[in-house]
Amino acid sequence: MQIRNLGGSGLRVSAVGLGCNNFGQRTDLETSRNVIHRAIDLGITLFDTADIYAGMGGSETVLGEVLGDRRKDIVLATKYSKPMAGDGSKQGASRRYVMSAVEASLRRLKTDYIDLYQQHDYDAATPIEETLRALDDLVRQGKVRYIGNSNFPAWRVAEAEHVARAINVNRFVSCQDEYSLVVRSIEKDILPVAVEYKLGLLPFFPLASGLLTGKYKRGAAAPDDTRFAKAPALKDRYVTPRNEDIVENLSAFVQARGHTMLELAFSWLASRPQVASVIAGATRVEQVDQNVKAIDWTLSADERAEIDGITK
Repeated sequence: MQIRNLGGSGLRVSAVGLGCNNFGQRTDLETSRNVIHRAIDLGITLFDTADIYAGMGGSETVLGEVLGDRRKDIVLATKYSKPMAGDGSKQGASRRYVMSAVEASLRRLKTDYIDLYQQHDYDAATPIEETLRALDDLVRQGKVRYIGNSNFPAWRVAEAEHVARAINVNRFVSCQDEYSLVVRSIEKDILPVAVEYKLGLLPFFPLASGLLTGKYKRGAAAPDDTRFAKAPALKDRYVTPRNEDIVENLSAFVQARGHTMLELAFSWLASRPQVASVIAGATRVEQVDQNVKAIDWTLSADERAEIDGITK
């Protein structure tokens, strides 16, 4: 497994990360245990979860139950700020909420510290200075090692960088955003910001919720056991004429070279500027094996140019 620095920080993460949103909802405890241990055995060190995953706390709880002594072998990343109560009382990035949210995550995860604590969404109701000072206190207390953001507008990422410099507190070292061969919008603003401020990029939905696996055929109904069959809203989001054209052309591209769509999706992302780890979920041990092998394809400059022509 290739290991990379997360942006300009000293935090080292595996080039393939494990997205943990399936734990506690799509996979039972025993299946989750098998997936987690297999991932560690294969060299995956970055485990990415969030307090809201699996019905508010379910994913963190499973990780807390399963990791045990292997907690020390991984980089544990979680998130805060999305609603953890129906009445709006537990959400956002105020000092009051951040301090309580981290304690709740630590309890569920059964750990003394979080390696990477990420703000899941920008909170327009809270000044970024207040949030950064609270996070800096958590770092100084040893409860958090590094901090990151997710789903921020690019100008908010830049704002956070300059505020952190001005008040001399710990800065964000990463940004987590959707990025794939069919969703390249972050290249307009987020990616240049990440390059400028040396933020490690953690792309999520690298397979566009399965569209880039090659399992779906144009004009055919989604197989019953797939995500698109179970979540029609996801299908409506990703299955567009433009995306279907892209997938058809990429399928021809990989077939001509003896590779798979999975290998292309992962290897292309791994070759992009600032990408530290490609985060992908797994509901079976076999998927972990496939994900780990999928970044071994080193794309040539000509191949990358051809991919750009297909996907931009």
